[in-house]
Amino acid sequence: MKARAKINLSLDITSRRPDNYHEIKTIMQSIDLHDNMVIEIINKGIELECNYPKVPCDNRNIAYKAAELFMNKYSAKYGIKCGVKIKIDKNIPVAAGLAGGSSNAAAVLIGMNKLFNCRINISELISTGKQLGADIPYCIMGGTVLAEGIGDVLSRLMSIPKTYIVLVVPKIEVSTKWVYENFNFDKVSKRPDINLLLSAISKGDVKILADNMVNVLETVTAEKFDVINDSKQKLKDFGALGSLMSGSGPSVFGIFKDKVSAYMAYQKIKCNDYNLFVTETT
Repeated sequence: MKARAKINLSLDITSRRPDNYHEIKTIMQSIDLHDNMVIEIINKGIELECNYPKVPCDNRNIAYKAAELFMNKYSAKYGIKCGVKIKIDKNIPVAAGLAGGSSNAAAVLIGMNKLFNCRINISELISTGKQLGADIPYCIMGGTVLAEGIGDVLSRLMSIPKTYIVLVVPKIEVSTKWVYENFNFDKVSKRPDINLLLSAISKGDVKILADNMVNVLETVTAEKFDVINDSKQKLKDFGALGSLMSGSGPSVFGIFKDKVSAYMAYQKIKCNDYNLFVTETT
């Protein structure tokens, strides 16, 4: 199975809730960068293997938690009497604002549903995924989506035309929790015009989309790490139609008009300070 990364084509925070969660409005887009996952039936229990040593292979891993939740919720109902082994071949950088962990958890829920022939509909899977994390409902749905609430109120949008993306991932890790805890509404001077972006998407106008992307969380992450704005500027200098930090960072992406210009930028930016990827929207 492919567990795809996501980028945020815009991200706005509209309020802070009494439970300290934030209400957001964001346009999410899946990209072809992905982890490869295999889910197999074993006699009992849950086993997890991952090729990346920093990823825990026990119940601290959200993919493991997804399998545990699925078993607890559906084993009796669907007569599941065995266990699963999950293998993750990691390509998505960790703690990078690309929903790598959430996409793994979503893939586990989707994969176990198919493996055990439960035929649980997508709405119920999304509701189950929400119990584990705010990005998981989107990762189950995929594509081009407007996400509201805490990221769990999803509206599918028209798919944007196939677009080439250069992804710059600085070699730092950023805690999503830290970014949201340090977000200050008073420091936001520019917010995304979501209606303009939705109109651009409905018309398939990638240039207007790229010109008007805004992520208010840059006021936290880019303020602390200069490499965020440096990466955005490099992408623009080498031909990006627009560039933005994804999620809480530190990943930054640029939208390019075609595959050739994307690979030219990749060659010019390539250095040991970043992990660099050329990918495309899916």
